[in-house]
Amino acid sequence: MAEPPAVLLAWLLGGYLLGSIPFGLLLVRAAGLGDIRRIGSGNIGATNVLRSGRRGLAAATVLLDAGKGALALLAARAWLGDEAALLVGLAALAGHLFPVWLRFKGGKGVATGAGLLFAAAWPVGLATVLVWLAAVAASRRSSVGAIAACLAAPPLAFALAGATMGGFAGLIGVVILLRHRANIARLAAGTEPRIGAR
Repeated sequence: MAEPPAVLLAWLLGGYLLGSIPFGLLLVRAAGLGDIRRIGSGNIGATNVLRSGRRGLAAATVLLDAGKGALALLAARAWLGDEAALLVGLAALAGHLFPVWLRFKGGKGVATGAGLLFAAAWPVGLATVLVWLAAVAASRRSSVGAIAACLAAPPLAFALAGATMGGFAGLIGVVILLRHRANIARLAAGTEPRIGAR
């Protein structure tokens, strides 16, 4: 039985609010390092947190940003079913990208997107993360890993979990690629910094 629209809307709002928690910003501030938006690229994600010099904070940011996406999707699946869960997961991604607390200027969604893929179909998430790791290892650039993972995720999802997952991964990939437009331009110009560069 389908849930009433008001119930789904409440879950979508909850997913958005969960996704909008800026863990990178909060962790860096709690560590006494100031505002992450004033460091490096100004982004609140793990790659920029790494530029603070604290690898532990960067790792925690990855896990928490991935976890909030996974939690939103898994909780919604338990209450609403598979299809609605995907929508709630996308709402969490939107929250990360456009958090109300930060005037809608959030992260680029790589970790949160990975968390969504793991929660929706773990083989897809694992395969996509392996692509990301391989691309980062080869290039030493996080953006190259993100772009490669976004391009690989839809066909991997389609092959491993079917058309619905393929479409879900495709939506995530398109959104994240759009958030990497500046990185793509810097890659084309040869000015994209390597991991660990400040």
